[in-house]
Amino acid sequence: MIKKAIRMNLNPGAKAEYQKRHDELWPEMREMLKEHGALSYSIFLDPKSNQLFGYLEIEDEEKWKQVSTTAINQKWWTYMKELMETNPDDSPVSIDLESVFEL
Repeated sequence: MIKKAIRMNLNPGAKAEYQKRHDELWPEMREMLKEHGALSYSIFLDPKSNQLFGYLEIEDEEKWKQVSTTAINQKWWTYMKELMETNPDDSPVSIDLESVFEL
C-alpha cells in the first residue's frame, strides 16, 4: 500500500456544494477510483484557509497515474472546476505533500 497526501484550494463559499457533490459521488467515478487502485480516499477542509487536504491509500503508483486520463475523471474535473482553483485542463491545482512523520 502507498500513502499519498495532496493539498488543493476550494473557492470561498463553495464548501456546501463541494461536500454535496462528493456525498453524491457518481457510482461510475467511485468504480473507476477502485479499478485504479484506490483503497481509501478522504478529503478534509481547513475552513479558515479554504485549503483541502486529500489523503489516499493506493495499490500502485503507475496504475493511479492513469486516473487523470479516464473519461469519467475528466468529466468530474469539468463538473468541479467552478468550485476550486484549477489548471487550464480543468484539473484541480494540487500539491503533493511530503510525509514527515508516521506513528
